[in-house]
Amino acid sequence: MIPAFLTPARRQRPARLALIAGCAVLGVTLTACSGGAAASDKNGDPAPSKAAPASISVTPHGTAAAAGKPVTVTLAAGKLREVTVTAGEGGALAGRISADGRTWTSDRMAAPGTAYRVEARDTSGGSDTASFTTRAADKVNKLTLAPGKNTTVGIAQPLSIVFDNPVKDKAAVEKALKVSTSNHTEGSWGWLQDYSGRDRVDWRPKEYWKSGTRITLDAELNGVDSGPGGGFFVRDYATTFTVGARQVVKVDLDRHRLALERDGRTVMDVPVSGGTPGGDKRSWRGTAVLMAKEGTINMRSETVGLGHTYDKMVDYSMRLTWSGMYAHAAPWNAAYFGRANHSSGCVGMSDADAAALYRQARVGDPFEITGAETKGTVAEGNGYGAWNVTWDEWQTRSALG
Repeated sequence: MIPAFLTPARRQRPARLALIAGCAVLGVTLTACSGGAAASDKNGDPAPSKAAPASISVTPHGTAAAAGKPVTVTLAAGKLREVTVTAGEGGALAGRISADGRTWTSDRMAAPGTAYRVEARDTSGGSDTASFTTRAADKVNKLTLAPGKNTTVGIAQPLSIVFDNPVKDKAAVEKALKVSTSNHTEGSWGWLQDYSGRDRVDWRPKEYWKSGTRITLDAELNGVDSGPGGGFFVRDYATTFTVGARQVVKVDLDRHRLALERDGRTVMDVPVSGGTPGGDKRSWRGTAVLMAKEGTINMRSETVGLGHTYDKMVDYSMRLTWSGMYAHAAPWNAAYFGRANHSSGCVGMSDADAAALYRQARVGDPFEITGAETKGTVAEGNGYGAWNVTWDEWQTRSALG
């Protein structure tokens, strides 16, 4: 195997870089002008001084190097001035030179299946190059990001990442997830299990977002190993979104009313009917987050474990949980609006009221649901239920402590 630090011109021995103070002559082996008397050759010209050679070593190295490790460039003597590590497609790895000037280390990991070229320069003007290639990943992990890029969302929308494969090294993955906000919002990542059973990590602020906040996620995951059974990430991900007006939907199942508040002012207050008390048809309580506005959809009770109780086309459907709780139009239940909870778990209202809410509500708006006759609190992974966990507890879910 040819060492990674050999240049094409000198395959049989390491590329050599003499780092000598004075006027350096660039080349594979460098010499320098020295002060004082010098020996002369037979023509009377000064004989070149012999500099002690110095070489760079690079890890990883070779043509099938292991990915998932930082790139290091080490100089045997002298000090590094600049190091550039370029990936095959033109991307560069940023890095830092150590305090003693002898070693450069990349900030990020070498990615799988990538050819890298290393160029190093010393403080005396000398330079050298090297190259290496990493092995392709045996298994690749991917992810799904929410919310979508360049969207405007409600004040309760978290950043949410669901992974295709298990994430065992949660700390390594979390370190690669960089969140920035336009107003320095305090927040934290928290790991949980998605309703699908897959690993998931959400970033939520301590309190609801302030209107107008702009949030950016840079998931610098290319080259990160998610651990046994998960595989490597082979690309980066990014999304940016903005928070819209401060809207909160308050659902009081004891009073059978739904109110939409915008910037602290009630703009809707309508009668509703929630889930039937006493069994599996009860509604969830706590804070649910509007996940999607799905319009007219076919709702069938067997999809949520209720048997063949109903099969309806339902208008103005607004999804609140993965388990099937919606707010929607339910004209067949009109006799119970404002009077009793008599649905199969959803929050139903008239066509006109549902249309008005559908028009004004935004994905990411919180639905704060209260009521005595409910079947429990919305779980963190059943939609976006992180708001039902205290801030102190949520912070403990970070893999970074």
